[in-house]
Amino acid sequence: MTGPLTPRDRPFLPRGVRLHHDRVRDLPVLLGPETALMLDPVGHAVLAELDGARDIAAISAALAERYAAPVEVIEADVIEFLGNMAAQRLVEVA
Repeated sequence: MTGPLTPRDRPFLPRGVRLHHDRVRDLPVLLGPETALMLDPVGHAVLAELDGARDIAAISAALAERYAAPVEVIEADVIEFLGNMAAQRLVEVA
């Protein structure tokens, strides 16, 4: 990834990274190579939408509809969150 994410980027979880439910803590976790990141409900909601087919704009629109929030606010938050995940190599974009 070069530069900041845009609404047209299609994010996906790279090979070796997956969502998991930690039964002991009853929390969603993002597992990666030598990484276990506990997710809050917002992070889990965003990452659960990643399929590699939809772009950030479509993912943001779906989340905005689900949570009755302005799509502009959701999209900015999704871009920031996924940008941070991409910097840690836990998310890739096409």
